[in-house]
Amino acid sequence: MLTLDLTNAPRWHDLAPGVRVQLRPLTTALMVATRSDPAVEAVPEEASDEERAVAFAKALARRAVLDWDGIGDADSNPIDPSPEAIDALFDVWPIFEAFQLTYVSKGLLLEQEKNASALSPNGPSAGATDIATPAKRRAKAARRG
Repeated sequence: MLTLDLTNAPRWHDLAPGVRVQLRPLTTALMVATRSDPAVEAVPEEASDEERAVAFAKALARRAVLDWDGIGDADSNPIDPSPEAIDALFDVWPIFEAFQLTYVSKGLLLEQEKNASALSPNGPSAGATDIATPAKRRAKAARRG
C-alpha cells in the first residue's frame, strides 16, 4: 500500500555522526525543478554517470536543504546553509553517499517498484507459461574430438 504523507513537513536526516540536515519532502515539483537546474543542464553529454549524479545531487540539495546541525567553517564556527556551503558539503564522499541513501533513494523506491516484474505466485516458475514450441525430433549429439 502506498502511504501518502499529506503534511509535506520538512524532516531531519542524519548524514554522519553529529551531522544532520533538515530537508524538504522529495516531491515531483522538486525533482522537475532540479532536472532543469542550469548546473544540471550544463553537464556535458560526454560526462560520466558519476559526474551527472554529483551535479544532480548538489542541485537537489541546494533546493532541499533548509537547515543543518554539526557543520561549520575552518575555525569550527557553525555556518548557515548557502549554495556554496552545500556544494562543499556534498564534495565530502560519505555525506554525498548518505544523502543518496537516506533521501534520494527513498524517494525513488516507487519508481523502482513500478518497473519491477510481478512475483510468481508460488515458487520461481509457478506463474510461468510455456511459450516455446516443442522440438520436432531429438537433437543430434555433438561430435567429439
